[in-house]
Amino acid sequence: MTTESRPEPYETLPEDWERALAIVAHPDDLEYGAAAAIARWARQGKRITYVMVTSGEAGIDGLEPDKCRPLREAEQVESARIVGVDTVEFLGHPDGVIEYGLPLRRDLSRVIRRHRPEIVITGNFRDTWGGAFLNQADHIAVGRAVVDAVRDAGNRWVFRELLDEGHQPWGGVRAVWASGSPESGHGVDTTEDFAAGVASLEAHTAYLAGLGQDHQMADAAEFLEGMGRAAGARLGTRFGAAFEVFPMG
Repeated sequence: MTTESRPEPYETLPEDWERALAIVAHPDDLEYGAAAAIARWARQGKRITYVMVTSGEAGIDGLEPDKCRPLREAEQVESARIVGVDTVEFLGHPDGVIEYGLPLRRDLSRVIRRHRPEIVITGNFRDTWGGAFLNQADHIAVGRAVVDAVRDAGNRWVFRELLDEGHQPWGGVRAVWASGSPESGHGVDTTEDFAAGVASLEAHTAYLAGLGQDHQMADAAEFLEGMGRAAGARLGTRFGAAFEVFPMG
């Protein structure tokens, strides 16, 4: 007789911080898993800022990028508002073809120095989402650059031009938290804020419609419920959000 091994329980993420900066590739990236956690933290009075490296302008097949860009930006701003985030910035890198490298690291280091967060949140940047389902190139490039930019932000001799712009070094980031990573070992109880997380994803109306009704990610409530229950089971709660933690202190 064989018995399946039960997954290790998640450690609970610390909440003794006040400022977080969430940096991801596209509008909607945070809403697929992290938004309910962000709603919880915003409800606690924490200050969270969103930074989108692109405007997601290549994300809707039937809509040209120049028409798609303002629509997706507006949807992201509304999505953020629903979970208590009032600052959303767009860096303007081209959607779908983000390149990991010095220009991206410099831009992210600048943002980190400006906002001076204690926690930086990003998305999964592993090669897959677990199993054979491959991750997308923009997610991988941005997540890798986020980790490096956190280090860069604390080193005054890296990107010295940022000093000339008035951005002093910031070495106060305690950790980078990558949402939805298959290597997640930490989580947060999102039971009270699950509905806000769903509403936040549903605010991406045009994007979800563009996926088509048969797409596995088009039904916001159903998709998030599966993720939330899986994470919650490892926390001992009804719903949860999973993160891989990269200590930076």
